[in-house]
Amino acid sequence: MVTWGLISAAMAFVSGTASFLTLRFLLGVAEAGFLPGMLLYLTYWFPARHRAKFIALFMAAVPLASAIGSPISGLLVGMDDVMGLKGWQWLFILEGLPSCVLGIVVLFALPDRPATARWLSPREREIVEADLARDRLAGSGRSHHAMWPALVDRRVLVLCGVYFGIVIGLYGIGLWLPQIAKAMGYSNAAVGFIVAAPYAVSAVAMLAWGRRSDKRGERAGHVAAAALLSVAGLLASLYFGTPWIALCCLGLASVGIYDCLGPFWAMPPLFLQGTAAAGGIALINSVGNLGGFAGPYLMGWIKESTGSFSLGMAALAGCLGAAAILALSLGREMRAMRDARPDHA
Repeated sequence: MVTWGLISAAMAFVSGTASFLTLRFLLGVAEAGFLPGMLLYLTYWFPARHRAKFIALFMAAVPLASAIGSPISGLLVGMDDVMGLKGWQWLFILEGLPSCVLGIVVLFALPDRPATARWLSPREREIVEADLARDRLAGSGRSHHAMWPALVDRRVLVLCGVYFGIVIGLYGIGLWLPQIAKAMGYSNAAVGFIVAAPYAVSAVAMLAWGRRSDKRGERAGHVAAAALLSVAGLLASLYFGTPWIALCCLGLASVGIYDCLGPFWAMPPLFLQGTAAAGGIALINSVGNLGGFAGPYLMGWIKESTGSFSLGMAALAGCLGAAAILALSLGREMRAMRDARPDHA
């Protein structure tokens, strides 16, 4: 996190293509281990039956950061010539500092496991560790523990495809929604507040959806339903010509995408443990994050070729629809494997 924050702040001082590409590459290197590490960390604290809501709680920070950051970003861009720096430079500097500070706080505030948590009583530690031990034992017969077999497991590869489709939509909408709002004639400050609204709703919705997934004990269907909600929002935005209605539809699409994340990331630990979980989650994240390149690039290429966002939105809808189909197929496969186990009863 400290390295990530420093590199992000250094983006304020890029002076050409070479420095820009170098810093962006290093930013990706610094960021790469954070999400897989945090998802694995959460498995050390919460059993599988409660995991979707806690993963959703953790990942709600993403839309919340966007909801808070979008209006602030719109204002910071206007800070030209403050201490000789442009507004976009202040944007990078000020977004990098919290990561540096919190990275240091993590070393002192986050224990590795419940057994070392100072805010828990000895009895509470014992109860939590016993619950986690039972959860690991229940899943031991169907889980990978070694990394290399996990990386070629069909379920991991399918999850790579599902996440790739989700991230295409996530970044495709996230990076282009401000541009779409701007093209409708809104100012930079107004765009910041317009974009903040769907992110605020997304943070609340993903908590409720994660809790529902835990209550039902079902993951794949919740991922697919949320992805299809996003598909509906994207396609509806093409149908309605009124700008504010189209923006509401895109906001609905954003809510659907974020709702996917809690149930989705609760799926890999169902059949991956220990080293296998670390490697499998990292692989899924790595392949999926290629969608962070593909989604915005696809939208930009289509916009440049056609002069419109319409076909780009349709393409994002197609990718999310494919992710929903893959999730449903994986859900059926995992249910069939569970039902076939001798100990299923």
